[in-house]
Amino acid sequence: MRDPIVVTGLGAVSPLGAGVATNWKRLVAGQSGIRTNTRFDAEGWKCRVAGLVPSIAEDPEGFDPETAMDSKELRRNDLFIQYAMAAALEALQQAAWLPDSADERARTATIIATGVGGVPAITAASEVVRTSGVRRLSPFVVPSFLPNLAAGQVSIRFGFNGPAGSPTTACAASAQAIGDAMRLIRSGEADIALCGGAEACVDPVAIGGFTAAKALTFNFNDAPQRASRPFDNNHDGFVLSEGAAMLVIERLSHAKQRGAHPLAVISGYGTTTDAHHVTAGWPDGREAARAMQIALSMAGIGSDQVSYVNAHATSTPVGDAAELAALRTLFGADVDRVPVGSTKSATGHMLGAAGAIEAVFSVLAIQNQLLPPSLNIEAVMPEAEGFDLLSDGARASDVEHVLSNAFGFGGVNAALVFSRHR
Repeated sequence: MRDPIVVTGLGAVSPLGAGVATNWKRLVAGQSGIRTNTRFDAEGWKCRVAGLVPSIAEDPEGFDPETAMDSKELRRNDLFIQYAMAAALEALQQAAWLPDSADERARTATIIATGVGGVPAITAASEVVRTSGVRRLSPFVVPSFLPNLAAGQVSIRFGFNGPAGSPTTACAASAQAIGDAMRLIRSGEADIALCGGAEACVDPVAIGGFTAAKALTFNFNDAPQRASRPFDNNHDGFVLSEGAAMLVIERLSHAKQRGAHPLAVISGYGTTTDAHHVTAGWPDGREAARAMQIALSMAGIGSDQVSYVNAHATSTPVGDAAELAALRTLFGADVDRVPVGSTKSATGHMLGAAGAIEAVFSVLAIQNQLLPPSLNIEAVMPEAEGFDLLSDGARASDVEHVLSNAFGFGGVNAALVFSRHR
């Protein structure tokens, strides 16, 4: 690729803390962001754990909303938008992209995904209608929960007039946001893009709904940090989590022209649809494998050149098994050669922000030549036998190409490839 698309900025807010440096430090140290759910009174609930972003009052490296928005804006925007703004600001500052030029702003895309948008705001508004009547609703209710308003508020804040979008393809959403941004740059519609995802739906409706769907873990309520356990035989569901992650991406020539430092190359993207089932992919992972192959083909590499797989693996028995089947299809007899991990073991499942936070971790693995650990793999599930799972802590490694997967309800599959910039 003569003029590849490179990553020049990263931003993150997750259950591990606020800021990219904090997230990476805690991730590679084997820390977990999963804890008892205190967002609402979950006493007596089947699932009582969640991946909550720590506040600055709880953790000196936690989230301080006033660094992202003023008090008036905070009251008018649901939590997922607040997280998005904080992650966007960090990514843009690292990339040194806060343009004053009208032309530069017109050539900047803003693609920020979410799985469900402002569910807590909707839940609260419904309660206002029930208890106080419809006339008590704020005029800011609807803009506070619309899925596209993370992208909308960010573009307004920074004056970005280029294309904007908000994929809502469930847990594949932010991987698709990155892929969509990549396409906009490749097609010439934008020179640079802020892309990623945000989610903040740890509330009774989401927890209750996912519990009813038998998707959430409930066997580790008394040991929250052990609850997210992809590839472990005792996994019983995912941990619902929240946060946001952003990347700034642009052509290498554009980055060089303005003196920006490339962190990695985003070299491949593939997406497919299972057309099979609302909540479960094909058991053999056929369309997931095809998405990965499309991404590798775009990157111009073979499966034998993949250095690390940051798996989607959420800790559900059906989903983990299907992804492992897809990886067997992709790597064949070489499954023992490629290290496979799931950073969701530390963060839980951030739904529409999951693909973006894992993209951030993929870039950091390349930058640091270090593979983050997978926590809580104590008894390997049968389908994972033979794989090189990262269950023994962080591992120094020669990381050239990273494959990062994201799959969502509705049968959406997305795969990204990040490569070392030389």
